[in-house]
Amino acid sequence: MAFPRASKALSRFTVLDLTRVRAGPTCARQFADWGANVIKIDAMMEDGGEALGGPRRGADFQNLHRNKRAMTLNLKDPKGVDVFMRLAKQADVVIENYRPDVKTKLGIDYEAVRKVNPRIVYGSISGFGQDGPYAKRPGFDQIAQGMGGLMSITGAPGEGPMRAGIPIADLSAGLSCAMGILTALLEREVSGEGQWVQTSLLQAQIFMLDFQAARWLMEKDVAPQAGNNHPTSIPTGVFKTSDGYINIAATGGRIWERLCQTLGAPEWIDNPDYATAPARSKNRDALNAEINQRTVAKTSEQWVAELNAAGVPCGPIYAIDQMFEDPQVKHLGMAQQVASDDGRDITLVAQPFTLSRTPSRMAARPPEFGEQTEEILSEFGFTDGEIADLRLHRVV
Repeated sequence: MAFPRASKALSRFTVLDLTRVRAGPTCARQFADWGANVIKIDAMMEDGGEALGGPRRGADFQNLHRNKRAMTLNLKDPKGVDVFMRLAKQADVVIENYRPDVKTKLGIDYEAVRKVNPRIVYGSISGFGQDGPYAKRPGFDQIAQGMGGLMSITGAPGEGPMRAGIPIADLSAGLSCAMGILTALLEREVSGEGQWVQTSLLQAQIFMLDFQAARWLMEKDVAPQAGNNHPTSIPTGVFKTSDGYINIAATGGRIWERLCQTLGAPEWIDNPDYATAPARSKNRDALNAEINQRTVAKTSEQWVAELNAAGVPCGPIYAIDQMFEDPQVKHLGMAQQVASDDGRDITLVAQPFTLSRTPSRMAARPPEFGEQTEEILSEFGFTDGEIADLRLHRVV
């Protein structure tokens, strides 16, 4: 196959990508970036665009759909469903994020695909689950953030609920589905059978609450908003400097003592209001105010250097442009150029983990609408005559 692979790690797998917007494409991107043959199936649309995914050449779409190929297919036409089933018979994975009833109406649900390919691993992402009282509701990230409890603990105390600055329910649902599919593929090597992987924005968001959710389940403690303060490790938060703000995380007794020494306040170590973790928690506001009185005396750069040298975790608070200029971020290669054959300058966000033998790379720019339709159909055994007939009847 002439198509360049991003890695050798998952190159043996073929993935049919029926997804759109964010959660589903996030899942499919994990397979594309690690070398799977990911085929994005574009719905037949008059303008050749994305109904809900933004401009095809916009930054968001480009970041989600690199390292994939694309073909068009009209799944509302029975002939289109037949084509899909021929593809699915040879594929390893199907990923979709329709509302739960849509795939059944189209005739491409898990049970239907399983009949032609019992080894298929079928990944589904929905707003609230494939069944249950909310199954037919449309899913949206911010709705899941609210229903999943995140907005109730985000933001400053007393200022009302606040959404997170990223679509964390979408992203975590996509990553969870990818992990579920990989788990099912590993199990398939033993059983020889595929299975249906299901997750939802709501499930993923609740899972991401982690210890805050566990505090309720185990101790019946409802976490409140804490703003920039860490809910349990004190003092941890945002502190003002002479030219901006920094984060300081003084967790545990030893680090607390180092913080006191570096700030020039060794007397705080034995101060009964601050000497123990429970005392620091009780007197959090007073302690934060005292720390701020010290930190405003120097620049952010000075404090980051001095506190880290003393073994106290501290870091700057960057805007996104500043973050990409940080030397460690550059060293990690989190901004990567994409090879482009049309002269465009495409730089996208890299994968957050590396593999020593089979690394990931930006091997191919995101595809144009249905760009590789004929190439893909040919690879799956469709003849030139069949492809011409499908085009004639606007199936592809």
